[in-house]
Amino acid sequence: MYQFKQLVVPDFMNKKAPPNYIAGLGRGATGFTTRSDIGPAREGPSDAALEKAKAAAEGKGPRDDDDDEERFQDPDNETGLFNALPYEADDEEADRIYEEVDKKMDERRKARREAREREELEKYRKERPKIQQQFADLKRGLSMVSDEEWASIPEVGDLVRKGKRQKKFADKYTPVPDAVLLGASQQTGYATSLDPKQQILGGIATPAAGGGNPDGTMTDFVQFGQARDKVLGLKLDQISDSVSGQTTIDPKGYLTDLNSVVVKTEAEISDIKKARTLLKSVITTNPKHAPGWIAAARLEEVAGKQAAARDIIAKGCEECPTSEDVWLENARLNTVENAKVILAQAVRQVPQSVKIWMKACDLETDTKAKKRVLRRALEFIPNSVKIWKVVVSLEEDPDDARILLSRAVDCVPLAVELWLALARLENYENAKKVLNKARLANPTSHDIWISAAKLEEANGNEQSVDMIIRRAVDHLQKKGSTLDRDQWTQEAEKAEKEGHIAVCQAIIRETVGMGVEEEDRKSTWMEDAESCVAHGSFGTARAIYAHALKEFPHKKSIWRRAAFFEKAHGTRESLEELLQRAVRYCPQAEVLWLMGAKEKWLAGDIAAAKGILEAAFAANPNSEQIWLAAIKLEVETGEYQRARILLASARDKANTERVWMKSAVLERQLGNTEEALKLLQEGIKRFPSFPKLWMIKGQIEQDQGDIAAARETYAKALKQVPRMTALWIIASRLEEFAGTQIKARACLEKARIMNPKVPELWCEAIRVELRANHVPMAKALMSKALQECPNSGLLWSEAILMEARPQRKARSADALKKCENDPLVVITIARLFWSERKVDKARNWFSRAVKTNPDLGDSWAWWLRFERQHGTPEQQQEVIIKCLAAEPRHGERWQGVAKDMKNVGKTTADILELVAAQLSNVI
Repeated sequence: MYQFKQLVVPDFMNKKAPPNYIAGLGRGATGFTTRSDIGPAREGPSDAALEKAKAAAEGKGPRDDDDDEERFQDPDNETGLFNALPYEADDEEADRIYEEVDKKMDERRKARREAREREELEKYRKERPKIQQQFADLKRGLSMVSDEEWASIPEVGDLVRKGKRQKKFADKYTPVPDAVLLGASQQTGYATSLDPKQQILGGIATPAAGGGNPDGTMTDFVQFGQARDKVLGLKLDQISDSVSGQTTIDPKGYLTDLNSVVVKTEAEISDIKKARTLLKSVITTNPKHAPGWIAAARLEEVAGKQAAARDIIAKGCEECPTSEDVWLENARLNTVENAKVILAQAVRQVPQSVKIWMKACDLETDTKAKKRVLRRALEFIPNSVKIWKVVVSLEEDPDDARILLSRAVDCVPLAVELWLALARLENYENAKKVLNKARLANPTSHDIWISAAKLEEANGNEQSVDMIIRRAVDHLQKKGSTLDRDQWTQEAEKAEKEGHIAVCQAIIRETVGMGVEEEDRKSTWMEDAESCVAHGSFGTARAIYAHALKEFPHKKSIWRRAAFFEKAHGTRESLEELLQRAVRYCPQAEVLWLMGAKEKWLAGDIAAAKGILEAAFAANPNSEQIWLAAIKLEVETGEYQRARILLASARDKANTERVWMKSAVLERQLGNTEEALKLLQEGIKRFPSFPKLWMIKGQIEQDQGDIAAARETYAKALKQVPRMTALWIIASRLEEFAGTQIKARACLEKARIMNPKVPELWCEAIRVELRANHVPMAKALMSKALQECPNSGLLWSEAILMEARPQRKARSADALKKCENDPLVVITIARLFWSERKVDKARNWFSRAVKTNPDLGDSWAWWLRFERQHGTPEQQQEVIIKCLAAEPRHGERWQGVAKDMKNVGKTTADILELVAAQLSNVI
């Protein structure tokens, strides 16, 4: 047994506390005041402190001036120093300046501070790496572990305090009870005797293995499932035939319908309950309010309670029998047969409702039944235009329809559509009578007058069309019609689309000048014509041009617009006829003469073309364009000697720089380079500022191999015409051809200095570097070029192609933001889609490019090249046809091929094929 020592109690516990002792004062506890106390719980000041304070107050004691706390105040802290002064705007400005200075100084030291912090962090990581870094190599080695090795890794057990548990229970053993040992020995042993019960019963039969039944049989759960399905099927059959043969549950689709049940959330159910309560209050307090009944029924429908919805709407019909909306909602919620019964009751209550009669007609499937319903409706509502239209549309026999329309216009004389429909079913004479009656019944309707004009045109009386339209305009203005010029133009376009061209022209002639000031007629009519062309109403636009030419026969601009319109949307005969009239009224219009001659030339009538040019010479004896057209006609027909004679005459009479240039080009084309150089030298003396003469002379000298002469020619040309971009580019290419790339680069740099912000010069400099394989220099130049010319499509297209494939998409997006409608950018994007095998997108972008600028021949050539690879023959031919119609003249590659001496005299189609053959989409 343990012996407990007796606790020793300290002797001070039984002693009295010392005087002035306060419990807890040593640990900072404070006293408190109770009801039994008087005065404060804390000790008051001592006598010495009181005497000192009294002496200080009388001035007899020493003053502690040295212990002034304010003398230790921070001078930068203005709280105490200048607390009483106002904070003005100057103070605020000074504080802001000091803050900016501090911020600037901090930024100056920021880079060094951040670098020092990074170095310290790296040093710390090296000395004390993370656990993740320590096991990085082992983690990488896990990628080589196979599935078998991974499966063989043992599971980690609970090793918490394993050693302590083993030490704790290492030497402790619990003896096993004897009952456990005896039971275990009996289970493993064999029975050699029978107990008294077994002796009486003669042993116990062993049940069948695995069975739980007394007879030893097995339980078959599959048969249980089949029996359950059979019982469920019998119940469904009984339910389906329980109500007089009417099926209420679909046995086949029962389980499928269960899947379609929408399980509503608690929030939706709560909202439905709130709405149900609210709507119930509405229909209870105001049972004659039809929208409340409809809303309550639709709420139940949304909640999935169709029967409740039908009951509610049925009560609504009883409370609001004159509301057509309630009856229609009731019909919608019920089956077709029930809806027919409901609508039959509705027409008894609301016989004047057109909607109910039309709904009843829609429920019928037989045409005879529809007619019966609608004719019954007309007995109650004979003035309903909608019902009359449906009744007439159901009639298949024109005679029956005519009879119905005759009755309809009697019942509804203001329905213009019924009058016009009746007129269309009558013959010519009766239609005129019908339209006259309609005009008397509807004096302000313009449709009747226009229909009368169409009737006359359809029967060949085009002379009456102008009279009818003129009378219509006068009559409607007298009656106060509000139709303006734009509405009449729309009616003209509608008549054109219906094939009534004479009516369209008559409307334009009579109404195009309505409300237009005298000085604004020309501009307004031109805008109207362009608007009609945009709408596809070419006949209306032609009528506007014809009226404008009648009013302004001597305006060359109108004749030119009309000629271009006929060329784009008319026939060759109409264009020739228009040009013949044009040159009679405007003989000084050179463009009209040239267009007429070209049309004759394209038609193969060379003699007629020469005749037109001769007449043009007579009207314009010193016209440069007519001279050049006549010369071109002779050259195209192979009459070179006649062309030389004409050029000589032109040099004497016209004496222009273009005539001298054409003379030199003809001699160069024929191989007479010496004669060409003489003509060029003479032309340069006469016109030293015409750059093309210099360029042709330099090209001839370069072809002859005289690089020094060509360089000298270009140098003189650049002194005369320093602003000509093409001259600088040709001069640089000459130096590059001669192998002096440094001079080519210097030439382009000088050109950029003298001609800033010219994208062609930047692009040529970039290409020079690319041809020399100086890709970094080319990229540097591209960056500078885009800064100086940010909206240049030429530079952006080149920048896209210079990028690596992953960055081209982003570069293309930037290019589209800067110059969205530039054809060069659009073509480059189309080429990118082409390289990615996105054929449809590429085709759309090529089409967009040629629509943006159809005069750019490179776009057509790229499109044709694309169609040669991915398109059908029909698509290729479509591109060629569109290109021939556009007649492109510009483009870097296009002009290089078209102006080559080998391709002189070739057609647009030939040049298109040559350019397309040179292209290759290798990017």
